[in-house]
Amino acid sequence: MFTGIISSVGTVVLAERGPKIKRLGIESNYNAETVELGASIAHNGCCLTVVLAGSEGDGMRHFVDVAAESLAKTTLGSWRVGDLVNLERSLRVGDELGGHFVQGHVDGIGEVLKVDFYEGAGQRMRFRAPQDLMPLIAQKGSIAVDGVSLTVNEVGDDTFDVMIIPFTLLATTLGNLRPGDKVNLEADMMARYAARLIEARR
Repeated sequence: MFTGIISSVGTVVLAERGPKIKRLGIESNYNAETVELGASIAHNGCCLTVVLAGSEGDGMRHFVDVAAESLAKTTLGSWRVGDLVNLERSLRVGDELGGHFVQGHVDGIGEVLKVDFYEGAGQRMRFRAPQDLMPLIAQKGSIAVDGVSLTVNEVGDDTFDVMIIPFTLLATTLGNLRPGDKVNLEADMMARYAARLIEARR
């Protein structure tokens, strides 16, 4: 479980594709002594298991294996060395819940359609989402975009808009997004279960 509050921006230093899995190596400012093997870390919103970790300079280098299912349903299959990644350690009991409950299970891949910059006020971004995900996206509701907890400002037929403040643009990779870029989307957990309940009753 996560909150969508990014705690580090890492850099991809290894992207090795095998026949069934892809191994990724990530460098970040995390302390390797605090990360155990088997720990869960969200990578651009995708929960992955740490299979190897060690100190690297003033930070840490860790490795994860991405299975075919995750490669097909997230943006991780296109990651290359040098790419920046939003990272979040898993939520611990007693931690502050600053965003919203995020499971780290990506629902689909979205596309950046429009980026409007407002001097001193951040950016307004418009994303296209998969059609089957749209019923789970509500105005003033929450959504995770590349692992970042955001509030939905406006909803269209197959699009939604968010307003991103300057701090979030600097503390995450969202400030680098441009039209045409792909992002991982996870709908609010409560919306997902509500939709399933309605479907089951029908």
